[in-house]
Amino acid sequence: MSSLREKILRDLSNPLFRQGYALMANTVVTGTLGMGYWLLAAHFYTPEEFGRGQAVITAMRLFASLTALGFVGALARFLPVAGRRTPELILRGYGLAAATGGVAALGFLLTLPLWGKTYSVLAGFGPGLFFLASVLVWAVFTLQDVVLTGLRKATWVPVNNLVFGLVKMGLLVALASALPDGGIFVSWMIPTALALIPVNWLIFGVVVPRHVKSLGAAHEPPRLRQIGRFLAGDFPGTLSILAIVYLVPVVVATKVGEATFGRFSMAHTLASMIELLAMNMAVSLTVEGSFDRSKLALNCRRALRRGFMIVTPIIVVAIIGAPLILTVFGAEFADEGSTLLRLMALAVLPRVLIEVYLSALRAQSHARTLALVQIGLAVLVLVSTVALFPSFGVNAVGYGLLFSELLVALLIFGNLRKILNFGETGQPTVTQGSSGAA
Repeated sequence: MSSLREKILRDLSNPLFRQGYALMANTVVTGTLGMGYWLLAAHFYTPEEFGRGQAVITAMRLFASLTALGFVGALARFLPVAGRRTPELILRGYGLAAATGGVAALGFLLTLPLWGKTYSVLAGFGPGLFFLASVLVWAVFTLQDVVLTGLRKATWVPVNNLVFGLVKMGLLVALASALPDGGIFVSWMIPTALALIPVNWLIFGVVVPRHVKSLGAAHEPPRLRQIGRFLAGDFPGTLSILAIVYLVPVVVATKVGEATFGRFSMAHTLASMIELLAMNMAVSLTVEGSFDRSKLALNCRRALRRGFMIVTPIIVVAIIGAPLILTVFGAEFADEGSTLLRLMALAVLPRVLIEVYLSALRAQSHARTLALVQIGLAVLVLVSTVALFPSFGVNAVGYGLLFSELLVALLIFGNLRKILNFGETGQPTVTQGSSGAA
């Protein structure tokens, strides 16, 4: 017991693990509260409203993330070394993400009849305006967690999302009678908007001034041109990955009924949470690689070991217990979602390799290769999903994801090995026996 305690304390003294564990804790917190939220939604709302709420939230997150997720890599890469330019970089990220998301959402609302019956609930000035405002709010909400991570304050992220999740659940129940149609979306967005105030006060009032002071006045921040070059390479790839995360479910929503989409979306959401665990340590790897490039190989090996150690048991539980897990929401959820959950959970294993490789590329500012891998993965997923959909229905998403990620993992494995062995080729990096090694 004492040796385990010592190992945990040693891990927590390492910024790579401390940041990664904080983000993983956030995934566990949001996942647990998310399951509770959707359980309550399934109990208090009709199956049609359940599916409609899922579909509208998915569309909102798609448009809000168009630029917001494009800045994730850049903020994780440059905030650690931004110095006095830190506030400017954050505000530019907020503004561009909100503006781009708003324009995309407006285009969506103007072409609403093309998106199927499920989204007809957004027709009219009032619902459309609320949806547009929600996109702007979610764009900033998405980036504030990345900002805290980039400034080595990821421990605040699970705290923020714990409070957000609890308030969201309370409002969901409160609106069940007063707003049976639309209560799910409203209960999701009101706490989101309220959360922006205290979190951004923390960022700009406390965290940013301390970060700028710690780097010192003599520190030379990265130039905007340098950040722009990185974004030019990273953004197209990130946009491609966005298509996998959000566009695929939106496309599915246009092909199936509201109740069917609700059952698909629950399995998809649970599997995506497991995938997010694999990505958490990778985001921390980008931040630490930006602080200290010489430890990149060592930190990649550490991130891989911890990533597989944490996600493998969860994947096994998901594969074995998929029907039991989904039965909590109803027998129909288990019947229609078990295969999808199993396939997507299994696809997380190759995703660990891919995410560590992508994060190493970000830390090295290899934007062209980064974009190539991400675009290739997205094209594979989208093409295989569309091709398989007539034969396998919603399970095509799982088959397409598993095939694509296995193939990409095999293709990048040779280059990943070179990065992992960087310290063994005579280059200046910390060896495995160094102080603080896992």
